[in-house]
Amino acid sequence: MKNIILTGDRPTGNLHLGHYVGSLKKRVELQEEGNFDRFYIMVADTQALTDNANNIDKVKNNLIQVVIDYISAGIDPNKVTIFIQSRVPELAEMTTYFMNLVTLSRLQRNPTIKEEIKHRGFENSLPIGFINYPVSQAADILAFGATIVPVGEDQLPMIEQTNEILNSFNYTYKPKEEIFAKPKAIIPQDKICGRLPGLDGKVKMSKSAGNAIYLCDDEATVKQKIMSAYTDPDHIRVNDPGKLEGNIVFAYLDAFANDAHFEKYLPEYKNLDELKAHYTRGGLGDVKVKLFLNNVINELLTPIRKRREECLKHINELYEMLFENSLIASAHARETLNKMKDAMGLNYEKLLNN
Repeated sequence: MKNIILTGDRPTGNLHLGHYVGSLKKRVELQEEGNFDRFYIMVADTQALTDNANNIDKVKNNLIQVVIDYISAGIDPNKVTIFIQSRVPELAEMTTYFMNLVTLSRLQRNPTIKEEIKHRGFENSLPIGFINYPVSQAADILAFGATIVPVGEDQLPMIEQTNEILNSFNYTYKPKEEIFAKPKAIIPQDKICGRLPGLDGKVKMSKSAGNAIYLCDDEATVKQKIMSAYTDPDHIRVNDPGKLEGNIVFAYLDAFANDAHFEKYLPEYKNLDELKAHYTRGGLGDVKVKLFLNNVINELLTPIRKRREECLKHINELYEMLFENSLIASAHARETLNKMKDAMGLNYEKLLNN
């Protein structure tokens, strides 16, 4: 069986640190390992419209920004096929067929969908397209025979639902040959990376919540955001003992800091454990810890910013690459769709030969 990787993002804004540790970093690692037959990254503009139907410009204008974020983070378009979802019409047709294999009650039980509905206030005005999101995502994965799907922890219910749809299709139509590969999710091993909290400490880092540090943020913006990050509200004076639980600054240090950072920026501590111990017993102020985190994050983002500057010089070439890759993706998806229609008895062209 071929080793095929597929992942992607909705172009509703620039990508942030949550995307980076949740999926982007792993994508770059997989890319460099080279242990794959094909590697797709999809800009999911169609899915983005499920809750942005009245704001198409937002999706359209952010599409290229997301692609720039990919390349800035280390994705190599010579190794990975980056394409636009809406330019692969086969995905929409596959979604339609899969919709008949899923009940509304099952979609309503999907934990990710339930959380997103609540977060967006859709309880009384839920778009059909939004609740159908898991079915659309299943089509995206199954169309390309993806065997590996790097995702954040919150997307695991989507992979589970994809496998349910796969099994339902096989049970209903009993194809003579295997059409779909069973996808496997890859999530960050570190729990904090799988669901990086936002700067406000209330929910995960997200574009809609306005609590994110973006890959495109400059040094001054990053510093301003970190200095305002939620810590321990009871840690008022330097000598007060501080709590680590719910402290966003230490959560980010867990995700991003290593011993080399201490040697470079905070040599009075050998590692994060020593810093945590000092903070919890008292005598260490939030400002000092935040300034250290600022150095860590800006070191990570410096090469990303440099690659971004170079990408901005080649916007037209990036669009041309996306259009060409979308044709490639469409051809691959069409192969799967034709096999599906054969199994379903919908390839009417074959009647001409009878």
